Amino acid sequence: MELDGRVAVVTGGTRGLGLTIAREFLREGASVVCAARTGGEFKTLLDDHPGHVRYQRADVTDPDSVEALMTSAVDAFGALDVVVANAGVNRDGRAERLAVPDWRVMIDTNLTGVFLCTRAAVPHLRERGGAIVNLSSIMASRPTVGAAGYSASKAAVEAFTRVTAIELGRYSIRVNALAPGFLDEGMGRAVSRNDKVWEAYRRRFALGRVGEAREAARAAVFLASDEASYVNGSVLEVSGGLLWS
Repeated sequence: MELDGRVAVVTGGTRGLGLTIAREFLREGASVVCAARTGGEFKTLLDDHPGHVRYQRADVTDPDSVEALMTSAVDAFGALDVVVANAGVNRDGRAERLAVPDWRVMIDTNLTGVFLCTRAAVPHLRERGGAIVNLSSIMASRPTVGAAGYSASKAAVEAFTRVTAIELGRYSIRVNALAPGFLDEGMGRAVSRNDKVWEAYRRRFALGRVGEAREAARAAVFLASDEASYVNGSVLEVSGGLLWS
């Protein structure tokens, strides 16, 4: 098992891709703290992995809440080895009409949340090294009408990842970003299940399909594991070769 004995925190870990990442970490032998504002589908993990997973209510935009989250992982399982900063939100809107509160919630959650997780995790991770996996998106590098706030926040996550990879390497802390493409949930599911929309997008998918959440989660396992021991400051895109022109 690639993560045997490791302790991980996964933000946004009670639903969607975060839940799938937590499940794959548990299958690989890790103990996991799933953090989110609500419990979501957490009970499915608890039933399958009693004693190795717990839910911690947390708000990634609140510094005190994030500090308490990292401490709770150490208190529950004795250490902290991996942080997956997955919590994120999206608000549609062209820049000219995007509401300021919507802009702020994307920046606060998608970018400041990553910063706060990193800052709170470092004192624990540097005890024995570790890995941080920040969730970006293919939208960080693909200009898309109506995605000004989301794309900007994810592009900033990638820049933040590269800087902190340099800064934290001296502690044997690796920092990488995972950039999923369209997956079989959320926006990706909406694309693939709408015949009219799918016909318009289909030719952009080099593999002819959207990805599975588990395929992106396995990439997160890789980045967190010793198999990626010399991977630092990278953005791993899991998009199936998505074409944008």
